[in-house]
Amino acid sequence: MTIFFQRVELLCKENGLSVDKLAKNIGMSGASASHWRHGAIPYKSTIKAIADYFGVSIEYLLGETDQRVPDNYPHAYRVPVLGRVAAGLPLYAVEEILDWEELPLEWKKKGEYFGLQIQGDSMEPRICEGDVVIVRKQEQVESGEIAIVLVNGDSGTCKKVLWHDKGVTLISLNANYAPQFYTCDEVKNLPVTILGKVVELRGKL
Repeated sequence: MTIFFQRVELLCKENGLSVDKLAKNIGMSGASASHWRHGAIPYKSTIKAIADYFGVSIEYLLGETDQRVPDNYPHAYRVPVLGRVAAGLPLYAVEEILDWEELPLEWKKKGEYFGLQIQGDSMEPRICEGDVVIVRKQEQVESGEIAIVLVNGDSGTCKKVLWHDKGVTLISLNANYAPQFYTCDEVKNLPVTILGKVVELRGKL
């Protein structure tokens, strides 16, 4: 067993996931993980993806140092800020990137993120036009959480999501906008799709 795989296994164990799951999380196949187990060293781009995922250096993974994070190692990474989003992969290959936001490097192991610049006043006074929300890509949210939602193929909208037996209600925080109710059939057939959960608001003056 190579020192590379020993350290990958150790990091996976510390973070409660399997090596196969790690491979999937960075866009590799389960077969790749099997090759690593049997002594294969992946391309440098793959090693960098693993290093970024765990927030360690490439040198640590390759056994060139026992120091996981050198003093000059970056502690943040950038995600694009978009003006609109749509369904599909890649999620934000939609239009010109408006800006970039920095996120803590450890967030990389929690999922895929993007920024979205809010348009309109439907979420005022809490979220205003021009503000940026940080969104974690996911297909479901809990009732009462704020999410980016796609309805009938239009660009994603920021709304509070309330689930109930008969369907879902999308609620604006601005009382001037009426709630939007969709039946279970409409959720399926329009469709109404959750693109991601809003995890942070970054207000812009």
